[in-house]
Amino acid sequence: MSTLTVYNLKGASVGEMEVRDGVLVTDRGEQAVLDMVLAHLAAKRGGNANTKRKGEVAGSNKKPWKQKGTGRARAGYRQSPVWRGGGTAFGPHKRDYDFKVNRKVGQLALRRAVGDRVAEGALKVVDGLSVSEGRTKEFVALMKSLAVKAPALFVVDRIDPSVKLASRNLPGVALVPAHDLHVYDVVRYPTLVISRAGMLILEKRLGAGVKGTA
Repeated sequence: MSTLTVYNLKGASVGEMEVRDGVLVTDRGEQAVLDMVLAHLAAKRGGNANTKRKGEVAGSNKKPWKQKGTGRARAGYRQSPVWRGGGTAFGPHKRDYDFKVNRKVGQLALRRAVGDRVAEGALKVVDGLSVSEGRTKEFVALMKSLAVKAPALFVVDRIDPSVKLASRNLPGVALVPAHDLHVYDVVRYPTLVISRAGMLILEKRLGAGVKGTA
């Protein structure tokens, strides 16, 4: 069982939080993390490049000139790729770059990604995450108190409008609910700050299917 220190917004330790065995792993799942990151990046690709084949170019089926007797090369249609204004041979076409990653592989990847952050000492659990007025300077002061520097990812149980407003203008700072946390987010940001309530949600996600956990 892993034990994580819980801090208040002033950076002082206010207790500990235990994470069940098997929820976080550091000895396997490296390939799973890579698969999830690649799948996420592939899904973001547009795949909108498109060229017209010879059958998609406007034009009739009439021969430009007769087959024999002109001294010119044979030509069957004006949409030929070798003609100006004709179709494109072997050009790009719209496609979907998505590929499937199994659910259990995704769970293992998230366990490994979060486990690595814990092992590195780059994950900090806070008792709660709130600001009074929703101003950027409040969030900057909060980060300073927690000794957290950007880039950093803040994970909460639910998005508070004031916290979202206070953090949105800070470069390298992102806010995400625990139930939407993706492996790519964990890998992208070297520092994670998770609220206690957010960590409970994340632990439930990570613990699903782990032998010996409820």
